[in-house]
Amino acid sequence: MKRKIILICSIFLGLTVAGCKHSGHQGENPNVAVNEADDNSSTDITETKNNTAQILAKPEIPVLCYHGIVNGKKSDYKVTPATFTAQMKILSDSGYHSISPVQLYNYLVYNKSLPKKPVMITFDDSRAEHATVAAPIMEKYGLKGVFFIMTITYDKKNYMTKEQIVRLAKAGHTIGLHTWDHTMVTKYKSAADWQKEIADPKKKLEKIIGRPVDYFAYPNGVFNHNSTVELNKYFKLSFELSTKRDSAKPLQSVRRIIVPECTPQGLLKSMHRNFGKQKS
Repeated sequence: MKRKIILICSIFLGLTVAGCKHSGHQGENPNVAVNEADDNSSTDITETKNNTAQILAKPEIPVLCYHGIVNGKKSDYKVTPATFTAQMKILSDSGYHSISPVQLYNYLVYNKSLPKKPVMITFDDSRAEHATVAAPIMEKYGLKGVFFIMTITYDKKNYMTKEQIVRLAKAGHTIGLHTWDHTMVTKYKSAADWQKEIADPKKKLEKIIGRPVDYFAYPNGVFNHNSTVELNKYFKLSFELSTKRDSAKPLQSVRRIIVPECTPQGLLKSMHRNFGKQKS
């Protein structure tokens, strides 16, 4: 199944075929424990929840998706460390505040307030430079990220170690799941597939960081309605890379845009174009 995703610095409003993978969401299950690194506040589950139509009607919050943060051959899935630094700086200088998934969830479901000019900064594929390059740069500018982990990559060359994942969580970043081995959720044929790709990796990742893993990113950004229903059993929010949310399960299909190599101003323009201009 081919889906179209929005590339952040596209001069036109055109769409490009995505190659990143993300998933997951337990968006309508308020009983899932809140990640302590995400937010210190708790939600009273006796509060009235927004219905699906109300969630869909709320203004979308910009969610950025990064992959490689490396020098080398140009790619839509890579930015150089210098470009990443410039992009984080302009977000900070422009008054943006990074938010966590639990803040987004509480905004969508319970109408909780968000800081002015909110943005979520996410990373796919467990790459080592997310911990060694991206996180320190974000922290320099007072920003936090969301790191979606493929658990098959633990301690492998060019990927994060378990210790790096733990350090990110302790530093206040959010750790999410990106499946066991990046297999698209639309390819799961049996309960055994869901156990292998979702349930078991989720438990293992939770054991490593010592807290719940409530958020998921779809491999390749690909999902269907059946997968959103199934993932609702495991996660609060699922993040995709397509232009259209599941109208029945919007919490399971939160929209993101991929950030390629582009100027800081180009990043802001794409955020405004794809999510609307944030209030000052």
